[in-house]
Amino acid sequence: MSDHWITFDCFGTLVDWHTGFANAVGPYAGARTAELLSAYHEFEAPLEAERPHRLYRDVLTTGLLRAAQKIGLPFSEAQARKLPETWDALPIFADVEPMLSNLRAGGWKLAVLTNCDEDLFAQTQRNFRQPFDLVITAERVRDYKPSASHFRYFSRTTGVNHANWVHVACSWFHDIAPARELGIKRIWLDRDHTPDAASAATAHIPSADQVIETVERIMA
Repeated sequence: MSDHWITFDCFGTLVDWHTGFANAVGPYAGARTAELLSAYHEFEAPLEAERPHRLYRDVLTTGLLRAAQKIGLPFSEAQARKLPETWDALPIFADVEPMLSNLRAGGWKLAVLTNCDEDLFAQTQRNFRQPFDLVITAERVRDYKPSASHFRYFSRTTGVNHANWVHVACSWFHDIAPARELGIKRIWLDRDHTPDAASAATAHIPSADQVIETVERIMA
């Protein structure tokens, strides 16, 4: 199965981005941390769409400052930088390493398609037990999902047959929708229990514990 690939989104899918966010900014935002996170999401995608390309480190810092301003929360640039500066502390979901281990044992090659910078993901990579076979960052493709750039770069780099490729992600907007447009088999690991249409995914599951059996089923 050396030509069989599973690609993953990372932050929100393999790594608990929301908990990492709360741990980094909670000491400054206090009881308004959830409100700040909600406001941040309003600014992230527009910042990522700007040209020339912004590094994700800058997206995080600028997005936090704009979100804090919107909700009237005093917040300094030094405080906003705490999120990228403590990136290596973002926790991996408990169900992830058993899943990755079993997929590797089954002969799958594993890759990450991430809206992240090279240096930030290098910090994250050290928290996993084993390295991924391939990592494609937003910094490398100079673009952010939901653009198809990550997927197309991965396809060109590996020469993968789409019949032998499954993408797994939590975000309907960033990953499931573009994978559908490209005709890639896709497992929506819906950790956030969002209301988007599950029919957009090849399979819809709530936990990484179900990824292996789901992969086997849709590849049968």
